[in-house]
Amino acid sequence: MTDRCTAISRDRQEWVGGTASRARRWLLVEQPGPWGRDALRESDLPPRVAVHLEELSRSLPARVLLIRRTGGAGTPGTRRVVLAGASLPGGGGWLEQVVVDHVQDLLTFDLRGVSEGTSIGGEALLDPVYLVCTNGKHDACCAEYGLPVARALDELLPERTWECSHVGGDRFAGNLVCLPDGIFYGHLDPDTAVAAVAAHQAGRVLAPHCRGRSSLAFAAQAAELLARERLGIERLDGLRYLGARMDGDDHHVRFAVPGGDELTVSVRRATDPAARTMTCGTAPRNPPTHELLALEIAGSPAPSAEGGS
Repeated sequence: MTDRCTAISRDRQEWVGGTASRARRWLLVEQPGPWGRDALRESDLPPRVAVHLEELSRSLPARVLLIRRTGGAGTPGTRRVVLAGASLPGGGGWLEQVVVDHVQDLLTFDLRGVSEGTSIGGEALLDPVYLVCTNGKHDACCAEYGLPVARALDELLPERTWECSHVGGDRFAGNLVCLPDGIFYGHLDPDTAVAAVAAHQAGRVLAPHCRGRSSLAFAAQAAELLARERLGIERLDGLRYLGARMDGDDHHVRFAVPGGDELTVSVRRATDPAARTMTCGTAPRNPPTHELLALEIAGSPAPSAEGGS
């Protein structure tokens, strides 16, 4: 068996749920051309701009990524900057873009609205955008599995598909992020990527490949996906997040379901005893796991999908 992280994960049929990188706010900067392992510092960005973007990632805070069109093409002399606020289950996110004449304009750009979840005066984007991690310098698997996915989605939705720098979870390549919902997908190939985007466009979740929602803690991500799988809930708006509490390693996550009932999903977070390579070239580690303990609707056991949910 190969020692490449994605091949190991796929061979083990590792569940991808509960692994979406945490981020409530996103700042995406168009930067054509090659990226290194540290994309901000190892690209053609001016060093002052790279440092400024790193500072913004901490001060806003926001997940800062570089984006480019498939094939590396860009508009000479201008840059698109895409900003997003990821939604909670049942809640609304936001998405907008601005075009700057020079990448140095980012040094003086007022981004306070990102922290406040309000517009910064850009163009509102009414349709989702799709990010595919192709940062092969960070992990070769991201390019090997991500580039075919990016090409397939570029043919489908060229104006809304971007290659992006590292999003986390290299072993789950090809990785896809759907904004503004913050939905992550993993272990995609071109066909399953097209299916995932088609589902997202239709307001549904393709559960078998869904890693989770970036606005939620990992255990809550797992709880949402386990509830969807058990109850057969595909609609993006089929669950509304109400909150969560911890009891040791057990997490009790509450959602509202259609009809107004309250669903409590209890999951136990543990550590997989089988170590594996999480990122190519690193020492094996033991990843976290999430076990479903119970689903209850208003104090009663929830029916399964087979039971007519």
